[in-house]
Amino acid sequence: MHSSKIILGLFLCTLMQASALPVKNSTGVHEGKVRMKRKYSDEIPDDEEMNAMDQILMVNSRFSAPRGLSIRDGDIATSYVRSAISCPGNACLWPKSIDGFVYVPYIMSPLYDDMDRITIETGMQDIAAGTCIKFVPRTHEASFLDIQPRYGCWSFLGQTGGSQTLSLQTPGCMWSGVAAHEFMHALGFVHEQSRSDRDHYVTIVWKNIMTDHIHNFRKQVTNNLNSPYDYSSVMHYGRRAAL
Repeated sequence: MHSSKIILGLFLCTLMQASALPVKNSTGVHEGKVRMKRKYSDEIPDDEEMNAMDQILMVNSRFSAPRGLSIRDGDIATSYVRSAISCPGNACLWPKSIDGFVYVPYIMSPLYDDMDRITIETGMQDIAAGTCIKFVPRTHEASFLDIQPRYGCWSFLGQTGGSQTLSLQTPGCMWSGVAAHEFMHALGFVHEQSRSDRDHYVTIVWKNIMTDHIHNFRKQVTNNLNSPYDYSSVMHYGRRAAL
């Protein structure tokens, strides 16, 4: 078991402030090149393979945000009801049950085929393994994830209450790493390079970022719990992401 998953489990089980703690991508999708660079550039693999966030940005570049929504940081949905990408006072975290688990109810669109469902469920299992998170089919719960093949790959940040759309377009978003990434947003996690301490680990090449997308690279207020910065986290932008 990866130590990063153990750290994530401890964090979620104590329901402390949401942060960008790492979850490994178990799909074999490697980190791609993006317009950021590590502080220690000799650690960067020189290949052209895409990571989950690269795939998300490629898919999302082809569509406009649904009416009534805006998409921030590449794939985090916000609305006029809740416009800020923040989780003040842990208000957006899913509640912990008395048995110590955090149950996240969901429904899944019947438009997905069997392979799509397997891919999405694998993303759930990647998070559930070694943590207290349990994704469960909805029965009567008032708040739940509604997983739909809308246009693009996106999610709201944390629990919003009621029916909460999480979009995983098929086939573009049908990577288990992409599904895990969006579920992590639904749990309240921001992108890894948005961590409050990111400047110690990556350099943002601001001149390479389009002006109207600079906000996507701003740091968020996060509690990192002394966890190591994870370049291979499924929540990390690729090195050539300019959005």
